Amino acid sequence: MRVGTVREIKNHEYRVGLTPESVREFRAHGHEVWVEAGAGEGIGAWDRDFEAAGATIKPDASDIFTGCELVVKVKEPQAVERAQLREEQVLFTYLHLAPDPEQTADLVKSGVTAIAYETVTGPGNTLPLLKPMSQVAGRMSVQAGAHSLEKAQGGRGVLLGGVPGVMPARVAVIGGGVVGFNAAQVAVGMGADVTILDRNPEVLEKLGIYFEARAKTRFSSEANLAEIIAEADLVIGAVLVPGAAAPRLVTREMLKTMKQGAVLVDVAIDQGGCFETSRATTHDDPTFVIDGIVHYCVANMPGAVARTSTYALNNVTLPHALRIADMGWRKALGADPHLGAGLNVNAGQVTYEAVARELGYDYVPVEEHVNV
Repeated sequence: MRVGTVREIKNHEYRVGLTPESVREFRAHGHEVWVEAGAGEGIGAWDRDFEAAGATIKPDASDIFTGCELVVKVKEPQAVERAQLREEQVLFTYLHLAPDPEQTADLVKSGVTAIAYETVTGPGNTLPLLKPMSQVAGRMSVQAGAHSLEKAQGGRGVLLGGVPGVMPARVAVIGGGVVGFNAAQVAVGMGADVTILDRNPEVLEKLGIYFEARAKTRFSSEANLAEIIAEADLVIGAVLVPGAAAPRLVTREMLKTMKQGAVLVDVAIDQGGCFETSRATTHDDPTFVIDGIVHYCVANMPGAVARTSTYALNNVTLPHALRIADMGWRKALGADPHLGAGLNVNAGQVTYEAVARELGYDYVPVEEHVNV
């Protein structure tokens, strides 16, 4: 199979779908690999590195979209990229379709087979291809929040960990999953006063055992959430409903109870955001202020630490991409229901139930596409 990757064109997105090491693996399996010129520059992987691994360098993304059967990316295809997708082509990347009707419509129209990293499952209902980026984003969220709390950035002028004789900042983490756990780890390590909210008693118990007295846990009822939000200097939104739009848990009314200059960091923005006032921002212009509250809603946070993120991502995506190339997508997805859960769109139909429900499409189960 001919496999390709392109240079990402989303604002300040420096990650790349394949590393030179991944290219070498594809070549060892007998596949041809095309890489757009300059695709790996953001992580310090130069064209000569890809060529040494066995890739063919192509001057333009259109060469990849026209000539490759499997396209491996990082971020959702932008409009100019979607216009080049075609039937009998497999796209393997993050998609986040539920809050993105335009992208979904374009993918349906193209006839492409679109497999989303974020809905591929693992044992125990885990999301192994989302996990490393959730780890990165969770850790970055506290860095971003701490910076946004600085007065020059519009924040309250509060140091996250305080100093002797001065109280540390209060940090509320909404959601105790991978993002929330990693955010709490960093916030605790920086000396903040941390409270983690979640609705799952088992998650709260595990967090309580891990953090002991270093962080507090609260059940995420509406009353508890409102109380914690009003006291917080920094709120990390770390809520995830796999494949679906994130619930809007923090309302505009709640902002009125918050301290002026407090900061909201919405890590769920890829799925529409968990704050009512959220809208996606970029690394160029990461924050905005509503009712005196600073909002940080960058939709591709891990792109800022591109080298770390790319290698972490390739570690988990490569085995699946190789399986697709080795077996063909139908056999690969049919043999592995976990990978099958990643199929979101195929041949003009939506194959992921949450996306179909959110956007009003007829839902066609994956099995009807792989068993043909």
